[in-house]
Amino acid sequence: MITTNTNKSWIPGLLAALAASLCCITPMVALLGGVSGLASSFSWIEPARPYLIGFTVLVFAFAWYRQYNSKAQTNDCCDVKPVSFWQSKKFLLIVTVLSAILIAFPYYSSVLYGAPKQSSALTIQQSDLKWVQLTVRGMGCADCTKHIDGVLSKVPGVVKVSTSFEKAQTSVNYDPKKTSADSLKNKIAQIGYQVTAVK
Repeated sequence: MITTNTNKSWIPGLLAALAASLCCITPMVALLGGVSGLASSFSWIEPARPYLIGFTVLVFAFAWYRQYNSKAQTNDCCDVKPVSFWQSKKFLLIVTVLSAILIAFPYYSSVLYGAPKQSSALTIQQSDLKWVQLTVRGMGCADCTKHIDGVLSKVPGVVKVSTSFEKAQTSVNYDPKKTSADSLKNKIAQIGYQVTAVK
């Protein structure tokens, strides 16, 4: 007879996959929900990401092993009960694919943020432009830089923007007649990151 305890073994894997993707999913949630500061709350998870991914793979390997092993141990064909959808291979496949999509989120998240546009600065004199360097906290992975660059490049007056994940800094070349360092700082805060210093 097939036991029903085999269908719950995927739950820790799904939770680990969700935790592994929190560093990059929360800026999107913060942007959509308008909750500033939410992204920085999960940036501490980024160093544990490889371990969470490994744990997820192990849990799903175990879940699939039990799924197939329970079928092989069924010898008495008369006592077999119909398997519900929640215990089926289809449901386990759906959860496995969902976990893979969550884990892979940092690799395709830049598509959702959009490419930063480069302003045409031909009419602006180079001497009229200013540079500002902002220290940004709360970036969970390297793809967060694309998010920040994409948002700041849409601000009127911004000519060039470059964000470094390793240095936790954003450098912005802007026209002070159209925008200011404070408005750039506020724009970054609106998408869920913290600006701790302005140079």
